Amino acid sequence: MEQARRRGEELGVPPVSDATGAALRLLAAAVGARHVVEVGTGAGSSGLWLLQGMPHDGILTSIDVEPEHQRAARAAFSEAGIPPQRTRVIGGDAVQVMGRLTDGAYDLVLVDADEESYPAYVDQAVRLLRVGGVLAVHGMLGHDKVADPASRDTVTTLLRDLGKALRDDDRLLPALLPVGDGLLVAVRR
Repeated sequence: MEQARRRGEELGVPPVSDATGAALRLLAAAVGARHVVEVGTGAGSSGLWLLQGMPHDGILTSIDVEPEHQRAARAAFSEAGIPPQRTRVIGGDAVQVMGRLTDGAYDLVLVDADEESYPAYVDQAVRLLRVGGVLAVHGMLGHDKVADPASRDTVTTLLRDLGKALRDDDRLLPALLPVGDGLLVAVRR
């Protein structure tokens, strides 16, 4: 985990906090997540947290557009002793990759990539989740700017609007957990 954290910082992709990681591990364990999609591989630290909560035959599908991030995550998974058949690291545009995945076949989807694309990622994620599956969206407090009405930059406004849309989506039962930079979680109804 420490090596994955260091690699992430070196690559400019900050790893999730320990509190966020522990929440992800808990969520994966609580739903018995055997099939998980992660949007934004980073250097593999969030994937390691998820894998810790998944059963030993669970499979993590991690999507990232950056080949360097993919290599770092594969190294992290290997160094942690994760069998290669438990992870699928897929390169490419996440919306396109997610569009090829099976509807309703996933237990948990984590969105932790470029915030500008969060609405498109979340739209795909909800389609991928089975009933009772969990959506987790990292960074929903926007570095504490989302709650500040004076903050009106593009990303903050996007996160604020996305939070409202998820709150009002009848397909979901959401809650914002105040861990790390905010982890919005929602159960698919």
